Amino acid sequence: MSKLNKTSPELSLSVDFAVKDDRLPRWRIRRWVIRALKVAHTDDQISFKRMQLGIKIVGLAEGRKLNAAYRQKDYATNVLTFEYGVMPDGTASGDMVLCLPVLVKEAREQHKSMLAHAAHLTLHGTLHALGYDHLKPREAKHMEALETAILAELGITDPYLLP
Repeated sequence: MSKLNKTSPELSLSVDFAVKDDRLPRWRIRRWVIRALKVAHTDDQISFKRMQLGIKIVGLAEGRKLNAAYRQKDYATNVLTFEYGVMPDGTASGDMVLCLPVLVKEAREQHKSMLAHAAHLTLHGTLHALGYDHLKPREAKHMEALETAILAELGITDPYLLP
């Protein structure tokens, strides 16, 4: 585990590549997760001391299989997140699955760079793993505000703005 800073949570991150892409190295994914943790840690909505997160980068077949198994949707989605909550010791934990072919296709269709879209989906999934959601309008507004603030720090345009 590595300390982010004196007031930031510790991070234990595992990244598994079922599909490899040189544009998406572990260090870059880690950087995005750390940004999300720093912002979430200062938000009053959630309290945690450390984060254990597993991320798996998959292809279409595995993405479709997982989406069917867990969401009863017969297609591969861009990101699936599994939130396991915050343990009594303050450890938040979760898993995330990023479907690389879907991510690349969406980025192309939305006229975004692959890395900008990957950053957004990684931040989005990390926030979900911490318990954030967007089912209700107020929750969605709050989560989107956090995402756009983090992306702005990274020099990435607000993904929720219509072209």
